[in-house]
Amino acid sequence: MKIYLLRAYIVVAVLLMAGVLACEKSDVDRTFEGPYFVRFTDTTLTYKESYSQPISIKVHNVGPQLNEPITINYTVSGTAREGKEYSIVGTKGTVVIPANKSTGAIQVKLINNANNILGAQTLTFTITSVQPSNLQIGLGSGNSDARIGKSLVLTIQDDCLLGGAYSGSSRVGNQTYTISDAAITSTDCKNYVLSNWNIGVFNFNAIKSPLTFIDNGDNSLTIPSQSNVNLGTNETIKGTGAWNPRDKKITLNLQLLLKLTEPERDTTISFTQTYTPQ
Repeated sequence: MKIYLLRAYIVVAVLLMAGVLACEKSDVDRTFEGPYFVRFTDTTLTYKESYSQPISIKVHNVGPQLNEPITINYTVSGTAREGKEYSIVGTKGTVVIPANKSTGAIQVKLINNANNILGAQTLTFTITSVQPSNLQIGLGSGNSDARIGKSLVLTIQDDCLLGGAYSGSSRVGNQTYTISDAAITSTDCKNYVLSNWNIGVFNFNAIKSPLTFIDNGDNSLTIPSQSNVNLGTNETIKGTGAWNPRDKKITLNLQLLLKLTEPERDTTISFTQTYTPQ
């Protein structure tokens, strides 16, 4: 009797397994047939107003590429003011995904009107219609604004007067050295940090280290005496500087103090670096 029961259990288990495998095979063979839709690739983006490169607000077609252009109409709303905080490059209100492509982009250029008042403004982009009309807008059901990807919110953060991305140059003798990816940041618009620069006297390929300086409020800068692990225990740097409100260039007059042990004496090296907003 036990042998017959065992055989019955085995048969049932085999049948159940066959059913599972058949179901899995069916799921694997299933092909998605739509509906296809267009959407913003992101739902939120955040940039400082000092960001100088065009921002790409990307849209994409969630489906096979078409052999015809996809035209997407959109609206722009929010607290940011066109012409004062931002501008749209190209035709406002329409973005096209080219034929045989999956993505298109709205190009937004930020306007840096830094005034040492820190806050934020927003822009909301909302897709309103699309051609071909058989494509849907956003992921989800119905025409609700809650459909995923139908809208994107761009937050523009205010920056300090001296904040942003800079290219730097330093001239020693007849030779000029440059760097293109320096950044200046501040949380209170008085105390600043210059990062991704370096202490190279003769080039910009030396040790990269943060440098702090103070905006005195009269276009002059103070670089307090400072040291860090990159400079070494026997080295400090200090100096003065200036900010030109016309072209927004920053000039730093630096003094690097070296405490030599052999022979035991202090040596000061003076050099100037200029930083131009990108």
